[in-house]
Amino acid sequence: MDETQAKQKIDQLTELVLYHSRRYYDQDAPEIEDYEYDRLLHQLMDLEEAYPQFAHPDSPTKRVVGQVKNTFAPVEHKVQMGSLQDVFSPEEVFAFHERVQEQVADPVYVVEPKIDGLSVSLEYRDGVFVRGSTRGDGFIGEDVTLNLKTVKSIPQKLKDPIAFLEVRGEVYMSEQNFQKLTAEQEIREEKLFKNPRNAAAGSLRQKDPSVAARRNLDIFVFNVQQIEGKSLSGHKESLDFLKDQGFPVSPSYRQVSSAEEMMAEIRRIGENRETYAFGIDGAVVKVDDFSQREQLGSTAKYPKWAIAYKYPPEEKPTVLLDIQINVGRTGVLTPTAVFEPISLAGTTVSRAVLHNQAFIDEKQIAVGDTILVRKAGDIIPEVIGVVSHAPGKKVYQIPDVCPACGSPVFFEGDQAAKRCQNSDCPAQLLRNLIHFASRDAMDIEGMGPSIVENLVAAGLVKSPADLYDITLEEVSALDRLAQKSGANLLASIEKSKQNDLSRLLFALGIRGIGQKAAKLLAARFPDIEMLFSASEEEISQIDGFGGIMAQAVVEYFSLDTTRHLVERLKKAGVNTCSQALPTGDRLAGFTFVLTGTLPNLTRSEAGGLIEKQGGKVSSSVSRKTSYVVAGEEAGSKLAKAQNLGIPILDEAALLALLDGENPAAHAEKESSF
Repeated sequence: MDETQAKQKIDQLTELVLYHSRRYYDQDAPEIEDYEYDRLLHQLMDLEEAYPQFAHPDSPTKRVVGQVKNTFAPVEHKVQMGSLQDVFSPEEVFAFHERVQEQVADPVYVVEPKIDGLSVSLEYRDGVFVRGSTRGDGFIGEDVTLNLKTVKSIPQKLKDPIAFLEVRGEVYMSEQNFQKLTAEQEIREEKLFKNPRNAAAGSLRQKDPSVAARRNLDIFVFNVQQIEGKSLSGHKESLDFLKDQGFPVSPSYRQVSSAEEMMAEIRRIGENRETYAFGIDGAVVKVDDFSQREQLGSTAKYPKWAIAYKYPPEEKPTVLLDIQINVGRTGVLTPTAVFEPISLAGTTVSRAVLHNQAFIDEKQIAVGDTILVRKAGDIIPEVIGVVSHAPGKKVYQIPDVCPACGSPVFFEGDQAAKRCQNSDCPAQLLRNLIHFASRDAMDIEGMGPSIVENLVAAGLVKSPADLYDITLEEVSALDRLAQKSGANLLASIEKSKQNDLSRLLFALGIRGIGQKAAKLLAARFPDIEMLFSASEEEISQIDGFGGIMAQAVVEYFSLDTTRHLVERLKKAGVNTCSQALPTGDRLAGFTFVLTGTLPNLTRSEAGGLIEKQGGKVSSSVSRKTSYVVAGEEAGSKLAKAQNLGIPILDEAALLALLDGENPAAHAEKESSF
């Protein structure tokens, strides 16, 4: 390779690695596997070492990539939260050992699993948890204290009242909780998280801590960043100390003193990775003695006293036996590959989703082909290509009729998926009912997927309206449901009748209508009867609605089955009117943005009070914003409002405004908040 080619390759790799870094760290939506990313980064490092004159100043090899988002308040890390240098072969492990031996005598190492999660800092004062933050770019992270307080394995108070302690850990989602979450996402036909790491990162960055709490996150703490009032001399000693204080630490950590022992432990961890309840993507090797670490020092990005050995993703060929079609809640036909069982990452797999016809066409997949399968993030099996085509076989085509009900299926617009439009399709029933009863819809507590399956299997429920007809005797006869549980379930069903129209509209599962759209729809058409005569043009005029959404609503309410369902729901006593109608117009024409923690009201409660007086609540600050209502830890929205000169209200000022004081007067009084 000459210099021109080297420069061109360095430019290409720098751009490519930065792109994938942003997808991974900033958007929690990676497009390639971690191993592929690490190999690209390693390739760039090798080229920059050979041709340093062409290395970019912002090269991802020289810094931790990751941006701080303006969703949360920034936190400065007094001790940099750097990353580790990746290695991929025994030769690189031996080379690391040789480099360490050149600078320090008789080094001892600690080898532990590399947990695949989101790196965070936890700070304690006098033994009490006071702040938690993400790594960010290594120097500035995000304050996610409230979300981290929902992680049950994080101790809120330590065994000893240590003056100050900052530790670093990895927040993760167990494989069991990840499977549960993706099953729920699949039922709701949401975009699935690609792997547990992205699920954990996405959960920890939720504005609402209750969302993070429902995700059942966990943590392992693996490093002391700062400590006052206690002296520690080595890594193993620090892990033992953290464990004694109540922290969950790495599930296995062993001391070794040679490269051969390092590799033996790395292999042992790799061979037993399926026994862990969480994902690992490698093993970490660290020099144990802290004084030796100081001698070894660090580069701008990596400590010289540690490495991360990355395991390659396991890929295996197998024969595709069949392609089965699953019909989702909204009628989407999803093809699933059924293949001869193979062992991947310690478990036996025989199925993988093929997504849609476009995916099948791209890979040219036919039944009988020998395909290549791997586990994405060591969790989800995926077909990555065809090894060899079966002779005489044609590329598989998703059928033109629904396999569950025989109705025609269609491609809609430029969408890649085929859809069954028969709302009575039995394959859609189970998913529709699970969605109808879910927390964000009708919120029928105790009616999880297993109960719904039992109700359907017993023939008790064939429509959401049937839920309101079942009796205690029928429910109590179901498997694994005691009479008391049955009574609680019926009470929850009865309570759901009082829900607002917006919840019912979301529960009905109208294609493309999520929670926010359902609220907008209920605000514009406060009685469900109004939607049976609403035109596409009228619905399209709702702020935030597009033509496709409006068309879906009109189509849904034009069906005889919809009319029949609504009549039955009304007869059962289910509320079909909006309870969030404005009771006044005092704030009509004014747009509010709520930020921070208010002293007495939740943001949801404050927003409800504003909307009842005709005001509008927005999630972002712009020049069209009338007021920003700010509480503690208001963050970037407050700063933006101040820069734009938008009046700032506290909770007391908002309540005064709601009581009828002149908004113009408040604009003058509160603008210097």
